[in-house]
Amino acid sequence: MSINHLKHIINGEKVSGTSGRIFDIYNPASGKIIRQIEGASSKDVQKAIEISNAAFKEWSKVPPSKRAQIMFKYRELIIKHTDELAELISQEHGKTFSDAKGEVGRGMEVVEYCTAINNHLKSDFSADVSNGIDSHNLRQPMGVCAGIVPFNFPAMVPMWMYPVAIACGNTFVLKLSEKVPSCGLRLTELMHEAGLPNGVLNTVVGDKEAVDEILHNSLVRAVSFVGSTNVGEYIYHEGSNNNKRVQALCGAKNHMIVMPDADLEQSSDAIIGAAFGSAGERCMAISVVVAVGDETADRLIESLIPKINSLKIGSYNDPEVEMGPVISKASQEKIVSYIESGIKQGADLKVDGRSETEKEGFFIGGCLFDNVTSDMSIYTDEIFGPVLSVVRVSTYDEALKLVNDHEYGNGTAIFTRDGDTARHFTSNVQVGMVGVNIPIPVPVAMHSFGGWKRSLFGGSSIHGMEGIRFYTQLKTITSRWPSGIRKGAQFHFESGKDV
Repeated sequence: MSINHLKHIINGEKVSGTSGRIFDIYNPASGKIIRQIEGASSKDVQKAIEISNAAFKEWSKVPPSKRAQIMFKYRELIIKHTDELAELISQEHGKTFSDAKGEVGRGMEVVEYCTAINNHLKSDFSADVSNGIDSHNLRQPMGVCAGIVPFNFPAMVPMWMYPVAIACGNTFVLKLSEKVPSCGLRLTELMHEAGLPNGVLNTVVGDKEAVDEILHNSLVRAVSFVGSTNVGEYIYHEGSNNNKRVQALCGAKNHMIVMPDADLEQSSDAIIGAAFGSAGERCMAISVVVAVGDETADRLIESLIPKINSLKIGSYNDPEVEMGPVISKASQEKIVSYIESGIKQGADLKVDGRSETEKEGFFIGGCLFDNVTSDMSIYTDEIFGPVLSVVRVSTYDEALKLVNDHEYGNGTAIFTRDGDTARHFTSNVQVGMVGVNIPIPVPVAMHSFGGWKRSLFGGSSIHGMEGIRFYTQLKTITSRWPSGIRKGAQFHFESGKDV
């Protein structure tokens, strides 16, 4: 089988990278290389940044209504090409085709949000703040912005970034993951097809060399990142030290509390999708279930075991498949090492999915641990795979404390029929995104996505109005005009001044 060689897109043209490093792009279901790309060097990224900077002067003056028209056209093209985009995602990431289509749709919601950019950029005006003095504010674009995106959502996460930045009048450099670049490159092509001028969006594929050029280049004003905590913390500090505005959305260990009054069948169905969808490679995946009471835990595990054992695992092109492979051999091996660690540390492995690793490709089956404690690595660490831990507690207060004591605070959920418990939880849990009988509480486009604690560096959530604020700078104008000069036309001399 011939291997397709991809190229970067700079100034609307496909160009080869010059780093000298060839990235192999795998189909995780087969374990075979299907594409390659030579990574972008720092010089390639520098060129993309300089072209973005040159394009900013004109683009920033384009009326928001004109920018919105491009977003309307872009939305139409995404709808038209959804199956094609989903196919690219599934080929390179491994997630099921239906999951990939859903990802494209969630990304497109942010594009739809950007079609109303006129409304989002409306300013405030205060008349007569003092005698004859008015005050108003503007949100103006910043310049060159950049996005560094992860492998697990090749369409959705980029669309959380560049449509908002571009609609606000900025130009953008998008750095794609070298593991899954095809969908992001195709989305860039469609953006140009929608009428975006060359140079406004430049897309490169690279590793740390490309990232460091973004972080150190003085022309870049703002950087958005989604990915692991260690990398995100580096990007936040390095970018901030170089006087950039940075939002870094990072790791997670999401807990779902199941109360004794919860519908156990509904809860277990929700857990299956939230823990094992996309092979657990989601920063909003449920990886810890906190069962309140032993009876709750026993009944829940009894319900979960047959559902996990019956998960249909395979390649995305089988329409009956419910869970695909993980992204790479290295990821598969890392997940197996966590499972072995959990066993050694005393957790009870109720469902063992390691037999799936014998298949061709990077598969691993769903795993379920019971009697997990907070000092075990399967509890403390983000595994990023289909491994679910059940922690048993006696009371709601213990459950809440467990969630609040964890270093991550991305997403959480509670399943209960009791409104008082749910209300107390939503008010007191120290997590950025909270679900009540909703296992994966990802906000829709008009709201903003972001965690707390070590799940977010920079203090700015992504998309929604938080995204608008991140990609714009506030300007406040206070004005007074001379009074008494509007006299109109005169047809005679003023009394007393006749000459």
